[in-house]
Amino acid sequence: MELIQLTSDYEMKPFDCGDAALNGFLRDDAKLFLETRLAKTYLLCDGDEIAGYYCLLNDKLSKKDIANSDWRKIKKLFPHSKHFGSYPAVKLGRFAVSIHYRNQGLGKKMLSIIKRRLKQDVGDSQFRFLTVDAYLAAVPFYEKNGFKRLTPTQEQGDTQAMYFDINSVLEP
Repeated sequence: MELIQLTSDYEMKPFDCGDAALNGFLRDDAKLFLETRLAKTYLLCDGDEIAGYYCLLNDKLSKKDIANSDWRKIKKLFPHSKHFGSYPAVKLGRFAVSIHYRNQGLGKKMLSIIKRRLKQDVGDSQFRFLTVDAYLAAVPFYEKNGFKRLTPTQEQGDTQAMYFDINSVLEP
């Protein structure tokens, strides 16, 4: 399998993860998000088949959006002199595995790839957290992979705001 970054000239291959919104994003919006500088999408390809994909965009954890008890846990990760009103993050905007690759551990492998790449390849700016608005059915998957719920009250309809401390990734 090969991980590639989606480009505007990439010839999109069929993809079905069983979720119309995630399928539609890849088919209809991923290139537009790239062209308008909103998010980058990465494809995990197995030959001519897309086994899974994810997209990343900028985000932040902000005191005004998080319950005080959760904010205190986040502040404890920093020295007192670095207690700010928000901390930079990268958001996992979309994350999907093809129905043909389900129950093979591919989602866990993809998350590990994302975490390692983010820890090693910081580019021109820094961030501390990886965030996701997880579908409620996917919350246990993210929790098994080290994500924490921001608060039970952070549920937004059918999603739960979650975060992962990128500093907890062990060096290879």
